[in-house]
Amino acid sequence: MLRSGRIIYTNDLPIYAGFDAGAVRYPGALVADVPANLNAMLIEGRLDLSPISAFHWAKHADQLALLPELCIGARREVWSVVCVSRKPLAELDGATIAVTTESASGRNLLRVLLERRYGIRTTFVESADPFAVAANGEPALLIGDRAIDAQQTFAPAHVHDLGLEWNDWTQSDMVFAVWAVRRDTLARHADEVDDAMRALVASQRWGSDHMDDVVASAQATHARNAGYYAAYYDTLNYTFDARARAGLRRFVEELHALGAIATVPSVEPEVLVVH
Repeated sequence: MLRSGRIIYTNDLPIYAGFDAGAVRYPGALVADVPANLNAMLIEGRLDLSPISAFHWAKHADQLALLPELCIGARREVWSVVCVSRKPLAELDGATIAVTTESASGRNLLRVLLERRYGIRTTFVESADPFAVAANGEPALLIGDRAIDAQQTFAPAHVHDLGLEWNDWTQSDMVFAVWAVRRDTLARHADEVDDAMRALVASQRWGSDHMDDVVASAQATHARNAGYYAAYYDTLNYTFDARARAGLRRFVEELHALGAIATVPSVEPEVLVVH
């Protein structure tokens, strides 16, 4: 039985909705946690497959095979990956930025934007509560539900959506998370990996067909204003299509240019596309 990760934020609900509703059975064990912990568990072999930050997959592509069909990304705005700053990002040269410990892709995207787009350097300091840092008027990176809280708390001019910043610069999609499997797991359990992906895709399709149920589940998890989640999920992209792969390719190229990853891995899935 494969051990599989699941992101604990509301942004993953459209993919796992079919499992939550009992409409689709997942053929394994699901482990829910924040992205950084899922990243570590997959690399350490405590998970067999999982959503993983795009940065972590790129850094460990020798150990991890990219899976088809699914991602968590944005065509333009993302809403749930933001830098809160009273100054525009281009004016943060020399600043200290509090960063969440929960995300690798968000942190590295911010670094790419600051260094590659704007040509500036900052200092990142990990914080257990970057929202509190932002509330004190200092720059902070927030992801997931706390980023959504920031969007609804701070002045709009102070909340810089990193998906929008990326798209304005590159005209590309941004992919924050992909699904990957350990290569040793794939070598030994290819059929089980295929079953897992078929179930994940079936659950995502169920969620797409039952968005009212997904929104109700999100609202029960973390209540927002009426209509918020419907608009939020419409903003996100869950399909690892050619457009998403092109955006991922640009991201890993920028990471390589920074020296954040040693090589530029292929962004083509290594497992047959699920039908």
